[in-house]
Amino acid sequence: MGLWEKLLLGVLVLLVLLWFRPGIKAAFKERRDASRDEWMSVLIPIALVAGFVALLMMLV
Repeated sequence: MGLWEKLLLGVLVLLVLLWFRPGIKAAFKERRDASRDEWMSVLIPIALVAGFVALLMMLV
């Protein structure tokens, strides 16, 4: 990949981050107000997927 492509990709990443900034800011604000049950409803599926991936890696 050429230097100009890397620079263009970096600029594109910065623009995407600036574009999503209001949504990210609101998500962090709501994260502080989340209860323990809401966190568990997110963490349990993530743990199940991680366990399944680990199982698949051990079977190969």
